[in-house]
Amino acid sequence: MSYEIKKATDQIGEDMPHTEYTIDQALVSVSNLMSTLVNARLSTGVPASTGQAAILRLAKAQMALVDASSDVLRVHGELKKIGKEYAMPDLHECPPAQASGKEDTKLSIVA
Repeated sequence: MSYEIKKATDQIGEDMPHTEYTIDQALVSVSNLMSTLVNARLSTGVPASTGQAAILRLAKAQMALVDASSDVLRVHGELKKIGKEYAMPDLHECPPAQASGKEDTKLSIVA
């Protein structure tokens, strides 16, 4: 494998798991905010229509993140195919999605 292909493969190998992790973090954050908004509405006794426009927009943002996650996973699959074509036999398994090492964040379970 050429040096340039190795260099690109290594950089993609670092960026892809971080990108997947970051999208998941954003999805958890938006989900937590949704829960907070709805719980605030319930606990304050305001009418059910209060904040509905904000909740609807947040739900759209949440769905956009789900779509983004799907697209990034498709990109990952395509890049694996390219890697097998150009980098074999040097290609190794993809690392799991993870933080960049700077964050020490644990994902919470979203109900």
